[in-house]
Amino acid sequence: MSSRSADLATALLLLAGCRAQPSEPHFPTAHREVAPIVGTTFSTEDARDRAGEAEDVMELAGVKAGMSVADVGAGEGYYTVRLARVVGPRGRVLAEDIVPEVRDELSDRIQRERLDNVAVKLGTAENPMLPAASFDRIFLVHMYHEVEAPYAFLWHMREGVKPDGLVIVVDSNRPVKQHGMPPALVKCEFAALGLRQVKFNFLSGGDVYLMAFQPAGPRPAPEQIRPCKA
Repeated sequence: MSSRSADLATALLLLAGCRAQPSEPHFPTAHREVAPIVGTTFSTEDARDRAGEAEDVMELAGVKAGMSVADVGAGEGYYTVRLARVVGPRGRVLAEDIVPEVRDELSDRIQRERLDNVAVKLGTAENPMLPAASFDRIFLVHMYHEVEAPYAFLWHMREGVKPDGLVIVVDSNRPVKQHGMPPALVKCEFAALGLRQVKFNFLSGGDVYLMAFQPAGPRPAPEQIRPCKA
């Protein structure tokens, strides 16, 4: 084969390889504000324990021993370590964050506290990288208002929940720029991804609420997603 023929064959193989690569799905833009990430600590853990928030959330979410749960946007692991205690040695917790340094610090904490039922994972802003149909509960605690691409994030995230599992959102009923999320907007964005609201409760002592969602029907194709109006 001549040099020219070899170059042509190589070019054709490269072109075929490029054509074989699946294109990235295109998701609609969210017409709403996004809160900046100001830190990994929402409040001191002692203060949160005194308020009893985690206990209330886990009870309302129906977390039980032996469950597999994901803590998405886990930060320093406040919910991760408490979920680990409740699901017990037969349960599993996957703690995910998008900041490598935060992931590393959380990994160190898990090792120090010898939580053998916890794994730590690095995700991206648009995809928490959850294994498919693996979790009885997926927790999004005080983080959804920081999600910049909610339709891409939810499209990927919902694949991780089991058909009879729940996605649990905990947030504050105030404007996004004040690090909250209006419940009606959460409901609308989740509904756009085929996630049906099955529970809503205000937690005691403030504007913090819990919403629970369950998959309802197949996941829509990205081009079928209809964005909400803020």
